[in-house]
Amino acid sequence: MKPVLIAIIAVVTVMSLISFWLMYHDKQCARHGKRRVPEKTLFLAAALFGALGGTAGMWIFRHKTKHWYFVVFFPLMLFIQAAMIGYAVTKLV
Repeated sequence: MKPVLIAIIAVVTVMSLISFWLMYHDKQCARHGKRRVPEKTLFLAAALFGALGGTAGMWIFRHKTKHWYFVVFFPLMLFIQAAMIGYAVTKLV
């Protein structure tokens, strides 16, 4: 496997885990009345190739699902990122 492909997989995995955890953490903060994670931080983590984890966290934890911009843009970012990665992989192989 090429090093670039390994790097892509590593970045997507790490950013997805971070994004997933941020959604979980924000949900817990919301439940307990603690300081919340800013929405722009959630979007930034998803935009930096963490859309898979952010989208999964949104639906698994039922968090931010009443905000149209999360429901629309998280899956859209996931689709775009998957297309970009798919294109990159076909060029690398």
